[in-house]
Amino acid sequence: MRIGVPKEIKAEEKRVAITPSGVAALTAQGHQVWIERGAGLGSGIVDAEFRRAGARIGSVREVWGRAEMVLKVKEPLASELPHLRPSLILFTYLHLASSQSLTRALLRSGCTAIAYETIQLDDGSLPLLAPMSEIAGRLAVQVGAWCLESQHGGSGVLLSGASGVRPAKVVVLGAGIAGTNACQIAVGMGAQVSVIERNPNRLRYLHDVLGGHLTTLMSNRANIESAVHEADLVIGTVLIAGAKAPRLVTRKMVRSMRPGSAIVDVSIDQGGCIETARPTTHRKPIYLAERVVHYAVTNMPGIVPHTSTYALTNATLGYALALANRGLRGAVHDDAALARGVNVLSGKITHAAVADAFRLPHTSLATLL
Repeated sequence: MRIGVPKEIKAEEKRVAITPSGVAALTAQGHQVWIERGAGLGSGIVDAEFRRAGARIGSVREVWGRAEMVLKVKEPLASELPHLRPSLILFTYLHLASSQSLTRALLRSGCTAIAYETIQLDDGSLPLLAPMSEIAGRLAVQVGAWCLESQHGGSGVLLSGASGVRPAKVVVLGAGIAGTNACQIAVGMGAQVSVIERNPNRLRYLHDVLGGHLTTLMSNRANIESAVHEADLVIGTVLIAGAKAPRLVTRKMVRSMRPGSAIVDVSIDQGGCIETARPTTHRKPIYLAERVVHYAVTNMPGIVPHTSTYALTNATLGYALALANRGLRGAVHDDAALARGVNVLSGKITHAAVADAFRLPHTSLATLL
């Protein structure tokens, strides 16, 4: 199979969809890998490294035009949509439930669109979302502390506090991978941490892992309202695979927070779990709403591209090899998790949560293969 890896063009997105070791693994199986010139520079990978691994370096037109499967990090932007065609497999993060316009563009193109974030194992885990969720959760505390600095409009509260001065109160919504990592980092920095989650087993796990150094709360409106009101920093990490994130924090709750408090909505890729959150970019990551500093960058791991690129390839390569070796039909027949990743095929939506998000028809993948 001919595999293309274009340079990411989203604002300040410096990740690339493959590493030299990933290229070597694909070429060793007889596949041809085309990488756009300079695609890896933001992650510290020069073209010569890709060449040594067996890749061919070309222009953006060559990469898209020659490819039977395109590996990306982020969803295609407007200038990339004309490259989509019925014979192409697009394998990337898509987050379609938050973008009806992209969903309709993929349907019109006739391409096969497989979303990293909806590949789901039988136990409900999301193996290709996990590494970026881990990084985003850790970053959320780091950027949250930055938002609280006075020069960014924050209240000037230090997460750890100081001798005789209380630490910041951090509230984490959701105890999945991102939420768990946010809790670990916040506790490690000495903050006073509360986590709100609907699954009691996750709360029990976090309580045990962190030695009781945080408050665990069941998710309900009263607990969310009270915790948000008292918080210096709220981190939203709620996720429902393939669907829009539920709005757990209302504008009224945000309005009740102290001026200069901060919100980091990690769920913004899926529409956000906080009513006042709207997508931002690394170039302009924050804004004030209801006198609270908001950070809602849709590609948070992009600010640590070297770490993110290697972590991502570690997770995606096995699935990319399966698609290249066995083709779409064979690969999804052999792997139910990969089949769940197929969002669009032959102009039809094959993922129920995406169809439900826009009240569009859903077609079973099995009926199209």
